[in-house]
Amino acid sequence: MKVGISVRIDVTKIDKSRLYKGAKGVYLDLTTFIDTETQDQYENNGFISQSMTEEERQSNAEKTPILGNCKVIYTDGGAKAAPKAITPPAMSMEELEDDIPF
Repeated sequence: MKVGISVRIDVTKIDKSRLYKGAKGVYLDLTTFIDTETQDQYENNGFISQSMTEEERQSNAEKTPILGNCKVIYTDGGAKAAPKAITPPAMSMEELEDDIPF
C-alpha cells in the first residue's frame, strides 16, 4: 500500500542538542504516528516529534516536544483532499534566520 503524507513542523521547537553530523549533512531523527482513517479537528492524521533514544524510552524520560503535524493526502485507494496552501507572511532573510534555532 502506498500512502502520501504532507508534513509540517515548527523548526523553532527543535532541540539543537539532538542534531548530529552525518556523512552527508546535519540530521535530526523524527518520529511520527499516523492514523490513516481518522483526522483531528484540524484534519491532521498524526503528529511529528523528535525521536527518543533507547535509554530515554527505557527510563521513562520526559517525552520530546511535538514539532508538527502530518496529513494523509494520498492512498492507493484514491487521492485524499490536498492540503490547503497557506501563504506565510513575507519575512526578510534576517527575520527568518533569527527564528531558526540553528
